[in-house]
This record gives sequence, C-alpha cells and structure tokens, in this order.
Amino acid sequence: MTKKDISPTVSFNADEVRRKNIAQVLKLVQEALEERGYTAINQLAGYLISNDPAYISSHKNARSIIQSVERHEIIEELVRFYLEEHAE
Repeated sequence: MTKKDISPTVSFNADEVRRKNIAQVLKLVQEALEERGYTAINQLAGYLISNDPAYISSHKNARSIIQSVERHEIIEELVRFYLEEHAE
C-alpha cells in the first residue's frame, strides 16, 4: 500500500454538525414561509412557543423539516447564538 492509498482521518464535532443542521433547517423553513407571504419570525416564534406545527406551512415540506429537529434544541441554539453575539 502506498501513501496515495491512505486518506487522512477526518474528525467531526457532533455539536458543530448539530448546530449547522439547525441553522439549515431554520433557513429552509424561513424561505418557505416567506414564499407563502408569512412573516417567518412570527410563525417560527408561534411554533416554538406553542409546539403547534400549524404555525408552519407545509409548502416545500417546511412543516416536516422543522419537526425533524427537537423544538428544545432549536430554542437552545437560538439562545446560544443570541448570547454569543451579544457577549460583552
């Protein structure tokens, strides 16, 4: 076996992968809601507060996409992001 046959070991940070997934989910849902004429922030806040998926349109499968992530994980990520961005 030559050096060309060996690939470097790749390590993944599970927390980073989870955070990127949540960001992608929120972005996809935002786009779908806005395409339907909704204010994404209001709809997402309603969903996160009530856990009622009816706040999220089924357009572009947005309702299923948002439910693919635990609601508490989304809330945790939003709080983490806010606090990190506003740390003094």
